[in-house]
Amino acid sequence: MAIVKPFKGLRPPNDIVENLACLPYDVMDSDEAAKMAEGKECSLLHITRAEIDCAPGIDIHSETVYEKSAENFKRFQKEGWLKQDEAPKFYIYAQTMDGRTQYGIVGGAACEDYRKGIIKKHELTRPDKEEDRMILTRYLNANIEPVFFSYRAVPEIDAIVANIVNSEAAEYDFVAEDGFEHQLWPINDPEVNAQLEELFATKVPFTYVADGHHRTAAAAHIGLDRERQNPNHTGDENYNFFMAVHFPDNQLHIIDYNRVVKDLNGLSNEELILQLKEVFDVEEVGEEIYKPAKLHEFSMYLSGSWYKLNAKEGTYDDNNPIGVLDVTILSEHVLDKILGIVDLRRSDRIGFVGGIRGLAELKHRVDNEDMEVAFALYPVSMQQLIDIADSGNIMPPKTTWFEPKLRSGLVIHKLD
Repeated sequence: MAIVKPFKGLRPPNDIVENLACLPYDVMDSDEAAKMAEGKECSLLHITRAEIDCAPGIDIHSETVYEKSAENFKRFQKEGWLKQDEAPKFYIYAQTMDGRTQYGIVGGAACEDYRKGIIKKHELTRPDKEEDRMILTRYLNANIEPVFFSYRAVPEIDAIVANIVNSEAAEYDFVAEDGFEHQLWPINDPEVNAQLEELFATKVPFTYVADGHHRTAAAAHIGLDRERQNPNHTGDENYNFFMAVHFPDNQLHIIDYNRVVKDLNGLSNEELILQLKEVFDVEEVGEEIYKPAKLHEFSMYLSGSWYKLNAKEGTYDDNNPIGVLDVTILSEHVLDKILGIVDLRRSDRIGFVGGIRGLAELKHRVDNEDMEVAFALYPVSMQQLIDIADSGNIMPPKTTWFEPKLRSGLVIHKLD
């Protein structure tokens, strides 16, 4: 069963939380981070993307950048922009997008659970990205950004959350620049905190990494390193846990994650469509954007026109958690066999576009940038994600996109 613990969060005062909180480090580049932090001295981006405070063009993985992160982190605490709670507690974090609200429990997930497979993953990680997060965590001695977890909904946990959010005003409540609302309730009652910890330990057999695989893997590695270095290790030290926001699966909604490709692998438009017809029923639908409406239906944008592609029987396996995925159909039958893109994680011929940008972004990338063709997919479901994680399989790269993104800086977990 899952071990999830309350902890003494390091948090901003209410009057600066909107300026301090920011998007995750990995959804922006350095120029975008600098623009987002402009005029915000207390933006957490000065810690998570500290290259914005260094010389232009600096290697973002250089020692200078990590040292600047640590320097800024100390300054934030000295200035009182980050203050630690006196008692360990859970926190309820609510996000509202398009009238839909999801409620997560912020708590300390156990590094041991990751090693034992109680925390389940569905994506491969890249060693270089893991190493980057490990180095930053060592410099800061803290989990500066949360990871996004899910679990099969538990009515008793839902009831506790509902009681708190319906009876108490949120300590933090703001609408970010993207229009999404973020709220946070610290749970101050020790008995309620103990009850939640017990419910996770008795009612939640597994948790699932929804977003943040690299941060999760890095945290687990650091926990093991600290354990090996401590001859008096007990298992209760803060470094044995890392910060995660746990959302019930029935509140989450995955949106599409689409692909753009730089060239047609030497094919003409007509030759591409001819080969696609071996795998799909292909219908040209014109200049108006077409969004896939069901599983195994795709849309393609090529030379000013949209096409509807329906996968033919035999190109997928609805009884296989990987074989049923539309990303598998596209990867195997189109990107690999037709377009010659074998390694999605390393190829520079393919780009990935989160569905939050809309299908107009695919059209823009093909019409105005260096892309030749775009493919839109029907989104993966939470049930598919859980089925794959439970089966021990791994999804193809860039399969799921969760929105809204967790805001960094509402709570920080220190390792000492």
